[in-house]
Amino acid sequence: MWVIDRYLSVEFLAFNAPKWIIILTSILGIVCIALGVIQFSVKKTTVNPHKPQDSTSLVSSGIYSISRNPMYLGMLILLVFYGLFLGDGLVFLMLPVFIWYMNSFQIKPEEEMMIELFGDEYKDYQKKVRRWM
Repeated sequence: MWVIDRYLSVEFLAFNAPKWIIILTSILGIVCIALGVIQFSVKKTTVNPHKPQDSTSLVSSGIYSISRNPMYLGMLILLVFYGLFLGDGLVFLMLPVFIWYMNSFQIKPEEEMMIELFGDEYKDYQKKVRRWM
């Protein structure tokens, strides 16, 4: 996003978002991530996305009853915050790239591991709660 803003910026897509929206968006992203981490800590399971096989319990309560991936959702919201902060509409083209990348290379492998670890319990959870929101 920074590279796009710095080197590929298009003047007619520039904007100034109200400061309160920028601040609110950053807080929302941080809260999503923090609630996800707290919920994992309460259940005493791993928060390490590179080792989903170390998961000891399926977390489906709290923020996980709204989103299966609140930490990734929080990261996406922080990217929205950064785009608002930069004030360049072109940088928002990176959001679908982020979603595609996370779905393909992080979330789907994690889901496969969760099915392996928790079986039908995870499949039922997938039916009830959406991936992002």
